[in-house]
Amino acid sequence: MEQLSLKSYGWKCVLGGEAAYVICLLGGFLPFRSARGIELHHALFETLPGFAWLSFGGFLLGAAYVFIFAWIFAWYWVWMHNSSMIKK
Repeated sequence: MEQLSLKSYGWKCVLGGEAAYVICLLGGFLPFRSARGIELHHALFETLPGFAWLSFGGFLLGAAYVFIFAWIFAWYWVWMHNSSMIKK
């Protein structure tokens, strides 16, 4: 195995995270969900500081959170992978 590139892996994590974020947001409007399920879905997203449903600012803020968390995850994963590849 070879070492991972933080830049390449980081941008892949961002792409996957942002796609999942949009899909999850769209899932909050599914008509076949129960009212309690939709309420819970909205409450979970609203745990992000500053996030508000149906606002452009809330959408951008959530996307920024996902971007930051994806880079933190990528940094940690690449560090763990590459440090385990060191042969002594």
